[in-house]
Amino acid sequence: MNLYDYVKEQFNNGNFIGKSKKYVFSFLNANERFEKKSVEKILRKIEDEGEYLFYDGKFQTARSAGLIKGTIKGNERGFAFLLVEGGELPDLFIPNKYLNGAEHKDLVLAVKTAEKTGNSDEAKVVKIIKRGITFLCGTYYKEKNFGFVRPDDKNYFDDIFVKFSNSNGAESGDKVGVELISFPTDDNPEGKINAVFGRQFDFFAEENSILYNYGYKDRFPDKVLKEVSTISDEISENQLIGRLNFENEIIVTIDGEHSRDFDDAVNVKRSENGNFILGVHIADVSEYVKYGSNVEKEAYNRSTSVYFPDRVIPMLPEKLSNGVCSLNEGVTRLTLSCVMEIDHSGEIVDRKICKSYIKSKKRLTYSQVQSMIDGDEETISRFNDLYPMIKDMYALSEILSLKREKRGCINLEVKEAEIYLEGDDIVVSQRKADKAYKIIEEFMLEANECVADFAFYTDIPFIYRIHEKPSPEKATSFINFLKSLGINVKWKAEKCYPNEFSDLLKKIEGTPIFSLVNRVMLRSLQKARYSPDNVGHFGLSSKRYCHFTSPIRRYPDLVVHRIIKMILDGRIGELSEFYSERISEAANISSENERKADEAERAVDDLYKVKYMEKFVGEEFDGIISGVTSFGIFTELDNTIEGFTPIENLPRGKYFFDENNFTLSSGKYTFKLGERIRIGVLSANISTKRVEFIILGKI
Repeated sequence: MNLYDYVKEQFNNGNFIGKSKKYVFSFLNANERFEKKSVEKILRKIEDEGEYLFYDGKFQTARSAGLIKGTIKGNERGFAFLLVEGGELPDLFIPNKYLNGAEHKDLVLAVKTAEKTGNSDEAKVVKIIKRGITFLCGTYYKEKNFGFVRPDDKNYFDDIFVKFSNSNGAESGDKVGVELISFPTDDNPEGKINAVFGRQFDFFAEENSILYNYGYKDRFPDKVLKEVSTISDEISENQLIGRLNFENEIIVTIDGEHSRDFDDAVNVKRSENGNFILGVHIADVSEYVKYGSNVEKEAYNRSTSVYFPDRVIPMLPEKLSNGVCSLNEGVTRLTLSCVMEIDHSGEIVDRKICKSYIKSKKRLTYSQVQSMIDGDEETISRFNDLYPMIKDMYALSEILSLKREKRGCINLEVKEAEIYLEGDDIVVSQRKADKAYKIIEEFMLEANECVADFAFYTDIPFIYRIHEKPSPEKATSFINFLKSLGINVKWKAEKCYPNEFSDLLKKIEGTPIFSLVNRVMLRSLQKARYSPDNVGHFGLSSKRYCHFTSPIRRYPDLVVHRIIKMILDGRIGELSEFYSERISEAANISSENERKADEAERAVDDLYKVKYMEKFVGEEFDGIISGVTSFGIFTELDNTIEGFTPIENLPRGKYFFDENNFTLSSGKYTFKLGERIRIGVLSANISTKRVEFIILGKI
């Protein structure tokens, strides 16, 4: 046993808990200076792991020392909050003087200051376990003897000191990427500029800085590109062995006009007894991305493709994502197929999950399918060979939708933006969830549930897509909010059900408060995530659910494919041994990277929306109050663009913020979440990525 393992064992056994460093040195017979230095190095490493620490002159566990583990959430005013790990305690306030060098997103140990200050909600940082941010983007400013970077993220409240020798040729006003290289306890962090994007306020410099800030790179490592270059573009006869041939089936892809990858294809036909036979055919990416390969490791680290209006940062290299794994029209592709026989009540009466190969007959768009559903004769004539199947698809999707509705699936009406470029012009509109889109959505949901069921009853390690019920705190807050609207529900906060939420939405549909309740309900729900433990999907009111249908752009789907193929190949024993520990790691990193991708996409979308709104400064629009805070009001326009009105720009008065009822009111004026108002566009600032409105009146 090496010295580190031996020392760690003494901590784990409790031998060093409550002891001084002098005692540890004596116990280990570390008498010479060089011996003490070696032990000190090991002790620091153990402390950095966050389980044990040297505090008040002795080694303790964080719990025995009364310390709280959590993540710092900074504020541009210089103070911060501690987001307590595990959510067992409410967030704690940390004044600037008690941060002790901690910065935004750092993982720390803190102690409550109540004994000294009397404030039970206040804490101070005792130890920084791990730095949360090691690189960021911002604007460089050059002084006489030094430079500094002011971060774009206002929550990172300290400027970054940059020596001229580390400035990489940047000039004042440049958008830059800076790597943080040291964190002095009594001064600002020090950084090294390693990317210069262009001038501040330049649109593409701002966009590229966002991508850098989230760690996204267009280019794949050379070793990944070299590995993928050896993959053949052609399907060999050997690859078809053991696969079902669906090439003669009428199979199509249906996607948006601006879709960039095609990993799912579908077909529907009727059985002799009149049931529907639904085939969902998904690109077999696992055939090309082998576990342990450089391509697989990179896919694991990325976990998801990230989509922006002008580009995509793919999970897989283009040769796979747009090449041999893309279900392009008229070419043979390897797939995993989920073929389901579904009766007229929407229940699956038979299923087959198998390795297969297909040849897509047509690439259809949502608008083309919608035109056929709407009875457009020209489109029907153009696709007359596909039209009978499209009618069956629509009929089946309606049956599946009704089935989900009956079991309590929560159908929130949430606006989504569609942002794209037409030449040099930015187009921003509300994404239409039309019937054609609903067809594919229902089919993918059905396949994901079917595969999750298949794996669940096989009782093997698996990666589920779970959505937990609302926390008692959020459920209580939502129930109280409903009471303020005069809606009394019989739910119990600690035990609520999906159908209670869906029934409420049906009850108030068409009323003035429908949009408001939608928004507050959304905020009361948890965020879906990946997990090795199946707890069901609350929003879908589903007992078992997974992600199977997008392995080109989501790593969990790739894992699911690999597991399903091992089951089909009779390798269940090997599977349990292979995946028992890996599933949890894959679920955690995929959930984390999904959240990061969502944040990055929103940040870039906000930039595009601001640029789009520049030409509308001075114009008036109708909107709906989408957010109410103590410092102002957010308003969302019909095209999904959101603007802010600071409290100082509201009609004069002393305003009171009611967080339970989402209102901001003075004696004369009240602004409430969900209200329709008229606004004027005051400004659109690319640097702050904020559109500012003035409220002209209520509608």
